Amino acid sequence: MTSEQKTGSLKKGKLGVLGIVFFVVAASAPLVGMTGAVPVAMLAGNGAATPGAYLAVGLTLLLFSVGYAAMSSRVTNTGAFFAYVGRGLGKNAGVASAFASIVGYVTIQLAIYGFFGGLMSIQIAGLGLDLPWYVWSILAWVLVTALSLLSVDIGAKVLGVLMVLELLSLIITAVAILANGGPEGWNLGASFSPDLIFAGGFAGTAGIALAFAVASFIGFEATAIYGEESVDPKRSVPKATYWSIGIIAALFAITSFAMVTGMGASKIFDEVIARSSIDGVPLADPAAVLFSLTDQYVGSWMVTIMSWLVVSSLFAGLLAFQNATSRYFFAMGRGGVLPARLGNTNKKGAPAGGVIVTSVLALLVMVYFAIAALDPILNLFFWMSSVTAIAIIFIEILVSIAVVAHFMKEGGANVWKAKVAPIGAAILLAIGEYLLMSRFNLLSGLVPEGVDPSLPESAFQLSTFGWILVLSPFIAAAIGFIWAAINKKENEELVRDILS
Repeated sequence: MTSEQKTGSLKKGKLGVLGIVFFVVAASAPLVGMTGAVPVAMLAGNGAATPGAYLAVGLTLLLFSVGYAAMSSRVTNTGAFFAYVGRGLGKNAGVASAFASIVGYVTIQLAIYGFFGGLMSIQIAGLGLDLPWYVWSILAWVLVTALSLLSVDIGAKVLGVLMVLELLSLIITAVAILANGGPEGWNLGASFSPDLIFAGGFAGTAGIALAFAVASFIGFEATAIYGEESVDPKRSVPKATYWSIGIIAALFAITSFAMVTGMGASKIFDEVIARSSIDGVPLADPAAVLFSLTDQYVGSWMVTIMSWLVVSSLFAGLLAFQNATSRYFFAMGRGGVLPARLGNTNKKGAPAGGVIVTSVLALLVMVYFAIAALDPILNLFFWMSSVTAIAIIFIEILVSIAVVAHFMKEGGANVWKAKVAPIGAAILLAIGEYLLMSRFNLLSGLVPEGVDPSLPESAFQLSTFGWILVLSPFIAAAIGFIWAAINKKENEELVRDILS
């Protein structure tokens, strides 16, 4: 073959710590989270204490990263999560986690395609060109597919530019608001007091805010996926993991605190309603909360820039998750779980088979949603992104347990890294998983008739379709476990340290 090289490894030394961080922070799409998730978390959740909820989740994920980083210093494998789970809990469990991870990464990419297409159709229509959402989604699909077939460092450079612009817009806005002080000045207690962060309990408003915060961090775990392609992966991956979580947590906490300051902590609910309502419907335009604050404290010129940076943020997320998903398919092909052809790379060192499978899956689903005339944002984005959050947290719990099991068998790590941190992370992540599942109707918009998703008693009140989506990662994991057990997949490529 001329277009592919029959090799079971990716090109090494292409990414440094900064390149990995670009991919990971881009995947979290901070500007999208600030315009979409944060206003909803404020109004439906714990109001002015929302910044504290994001900080609490960030600290939980830093705790998870202690064990995750310890494993990444032992095992460099683009399979990442399932390589770690396989090391600690056995190859069958590793394959099970791989199937669940594929569900998580495929659904988040589908979600972003929907959001990108829907937003672009609205933005461009304002300029006089009215085209359906799927036209813009497919154009993005072509560009993302092409870029992901090139050397990984090219994608990192593209993401680097987009990410820097995105972060600058948020930092400038936050600094302008905080420097002004808003109508009431800084109220750190209202945003970061533990009593207020957890007010209402996990079944109430605190649970809603924390659920949205958990969902906003999806993507940071991809650091280990790029280990094989990084410079000095035993050091680069742990550093990139800590840097990524730190940047994402700080950005969400500080910017959301600036939003609270700009509106006034005591008036937060009224202000969010007033700024986001269309025809009396609250949160009909959640992005208007940040945009109106930016206009008030910075200027309309920044609002114009931000409105386009949201689009570029979505594109950056598409490219980041395309790369992550294709590398999962690559690792599974190399490990013998999926067809071996997926374990080949092209002349650029990209996992071409994985790229094609990822792109074909995305295209098929987009075509279905277009034919079925389903909404790209209300349906494709909210349904799929909610599934992603459940899938990734499920895998993070498995990884935490696997870290403990691995070091109990192999030794070589202190008690903090091998037991205390991963056990603590597993408990806190399990709480997060409960919050995501119990608030799935609110996160996904799949609210059965007559149910108020903001009330504690609405937990787990889902339609049949809602339950199918909630359980899909667990069903995929069960299928993966059975598949591995029946086919006796014992290929060491699944879990081995590629550098050894």
